[in-house]
Amino acid sequence: MEKRAKLEAMDKMLRELDDVKNSQISLLKKITQLEAENINVGVNLLDKALPDVHDHADNSVDTITRLIEELQDYRNDFARKNNLLVTEEPTEG
Repeated sequence: MEKRAKLEAMDKMLRELDDVKNSQISLLKKITQLEAENINVGVNLLDKALPDVHDHADNSVDTITRLIEELQDYRNDFARKNNLLVTEEPTEG
């Protein structure tokens, strides 16, 4: 794969990981909402299970966040080593 194409693929993967992170955050919010609703309802099954589900979702967000940061660093190093850094052209105004 050509270096520019690799860089573009990494950019695409970063966008997709960000989408996954946003989905996980949305999931986490829904789990929190269920936990709050169950305070009034008091279903013991949910009292026991939802904290574990919450922890798994929270850990997933943390893992994806770290992965995005590490891939961004890798991508930037790759771009720098291969002279693929994009320089912005001054805009006339």
